[in-house]
Amino acid sequence: MSRTIEVDYLVVGAGAAGMAFTDALVNHSDATVALVDRRHSAGGHWLSDYPFVRLHQASAFYGVASTLLGNARVQTDGPEAGLHERASAAEICDYYARVLQAMTATGRVSFYPNCEYLGDGCFRSRLAGTTYQLARGGRVVDARYLSPDIPALTPPPFTVASGSHVIPVNDVVAIADSPDRFVVVGSGKTATDATLYLLENGVEPDRICWVRPRDPWMLNRAVVQPDPTVFIGMGADLMAAAAAADSPDDLFLRLEAAGIMLRIDPSVTPTMAKTPTLAQWELDGLRTIENVVRLGHIRGVAPGVVSCADGDVAVPERTTVIHCAASGLQYPGLVPIWQRKAITLQPVRTGFPCFGAAIIGFVEAIMDGDGEKNRVCRPSPYSNTPQDWAAMQVLGARSSAAFSAVPEIKAFADSTAINPGRVPAERAADPEVVEAMRRLQQHQPAGMARLAELAGLA
Repeated sequence: MSRTIEVDYLVVGAGAAGMAFTDALVNHSDATVALVDRRHSAGGHWLSDYPFVRLHQASAFYGVASTLLGNARVQTDGPEAGLHERASAAEICDYYARVLQAMTATGRVSFYPNCEYLGDGCFRSRLAGTTYQLARGGRVVDARYLSPDIPALTPPPFTVASGSHVIPVNDVVAIADSPDRFVVVGSGKTATDATLYLLENGVEPDRICWVRPRDPWMLNRAVVQPDPTVFIGMGADLMAAAAAADSPDDLFLRLEAAGIMLRIDPSVTPTMAKTPTLAQWELDGLRTIENVVRLGHIRGVAPGVVSCADGDVAVPERTTVIHCAASGLQYPGLVPIWQRKAITLQPVRTGFPCFGAAIIGFVEAIMDGDGEKNRVCRPSPYSNTPQDWAAMQVLGARSSAAFSAVPEIKAFADSTAINPGRVPAERAADPEVVEAMRRLQQHQPAGMARLAELAGLA
């Protein structure tokens, strides 16, 4: 059976980006939208993530522009007392279910779950077998371009010999027979979460081996908070450090000295700069792991041995290897957001993809002409290396300047909590905010110029 759907937009992907775009579009226009996803509900990878995952950033920075995630609560106890709350996976999934319900209640958004997108405005229900075709004149919005890979849905990127015990990070909570050794494979935030989960549940550090091909730089969560004094102050310190830096590595060492960046091992200069956020208590836990293997990427696992690119590591026969090595962030290259075949969602500032998708949805709602939209909304990349990170800062700042120059877009950006750089009206005259802005304006010209040189963009 085949059906034609008469809507203005077909949004492919109901994850964070697709939901943020759709929310801004339908709240600022009378557009109709068909929202399509291969999962059973909205929420993207959160529906499949490991159960102990939490946002690594403050909840207020995540979600859609119209609806705050959480209660903007500052934690009053525990190791993150004084920092803003971070939602769990269950809380995020519940949030997106409520946002989706509000969207469909408008009568202008229809949701098609369990559907596979086939291309050219066509998708098929995996349950009913019905094929749907977007009517002529509708626009496709690709919210999958930068969708992350996660271990639960990605096979291990190494061989697994018979008799080995390799599990995705999701299955750690189901371990019933304590192994002699845990081997955590991966360098990113998932691997840090898995390691901390083991430690928090009583596993002694000497029973954990961490195969970490690259050491990561991570942002200090204490300075990435939804408080303009903190966030803008961090920006000022970042620009001051950048202005004095003579190389990407020197930049990150200066950022570490300024309390902005963290690294697990002070004796190793990290080469990875995807820069998720990390708290001091988490860093303290990770530093208790002494058995760290830096022999390149893992090639294979067999009973009693883990083989890496630069050598083998002997492990006990009863070892559980925890796969945290999915690629996560994607780097397919920047493309114009508005093209003839599709609107391709990408960040339009440094990081914070939910905010970027919301800006794109708002621009689509209020502006005409794809050329003008592309002029004010320029894509910004994710980073992988320290030099990439410098480029992300520069391109993201240029993108922010472009859309902020349009009064209507700036007013929208200033109205939503998912914009990390906003200053609420009631805080604009706060002396601490004024001083943070003064310092940012003082250091930004020289800092941005030096970042451009370090990134090879000068």
